[in-house]
Amino acid sequence: MRRLIINADDFGLDVAVNDAVERAHVDGVLTTASLMVGAPAAADAVARARRLPTLGVGLHLVLADGPAVLPKREIPDLVDDHGRFGDRMARDGFRFFFLPQVRRQLEREIRAQFEAFSATGLRLDHVNAHKHFHLHPTVLGLLLDIGREHGLRAVRLPREPGTAPLLKPWLALMQRRLHRAGVRHNDRIHGLAASGAMDEMAVLRAIETLPDGLTELYLHPATHRGLTPTMPTYRHDDELAALLSPRVRAAITARGAVLGRWVDFERTAASAR
Repeated sequence: MRRLIINADDFGLDVAVNDAVERAHVDGVLTTASLMVGAPAAADAVARARRLPTLGVGLHLVLADGPAVLPKREIPDLVDDHGRFGDRMARDGFRFFFLPQVRRQLEREIRAQFEAFSATGLRLDHVNAHKHFHLHPTVLGLLLDIGREHGLRAVRLPREPGTAPLLKPWLALMQRRLHRAGVRHNDRIHGLAASGAMDEMAVLRAIETLPDGLTELYLHPATHRGLTPTMPTYRHDDELAALLSPRVRAAITARGAVLGRWVDFERTAASAR
């Protein structure tokens, strides 16, 4: 069976993102959204999610290029004077792995983000990380340990057709750890290579090649462009148009794909057993 999750990352980043998520779920093919609990428009995102019980909402863990939940005094080695994580992910990845003090602060911040999500009262549909930082083994280990306390059942595996050979050992390690932890994951994704450019044609190409199994398409929709300096080329409005496209919906039907949330496919697997 072809199972398909269509997700919006960065829910809560801006009201323009939240508007797009609501429209794409109500009038389009969007099934899930990943919430940045410390982002400026997170409260607005939560309010909308409460009005949309069929939208699966997960935690979009932010440990790079975004705001932390904890104040700088509690995680001084992780954030700048404005309480933001930087974008030097290779450097930070080494620090997470080798420096116990940094690792302890990282654990506190990850726990705080899970607790902030729990405080919303929303059901945790899934977890992933901004810029796929959960591919880092230290981040993944903390995510699994802390997530277990908060009902974690599903995590995105950032494996896309054509993945760079350098990443394959890390993806294989991540998959093994998810299996050992009893946490579900997708078989593949679309949206990584074309991040910010998942327009109608890109989405249609992905749907045309859907195999059996569970695929996640993820996008960054918004009602306009220019949301942040770190996404200057992202065509958020084109991605929203793709989610609302009748051609996309027709292609999903023609391919025989079943749309749903992570929780829906968990139920499907349980029924099959």
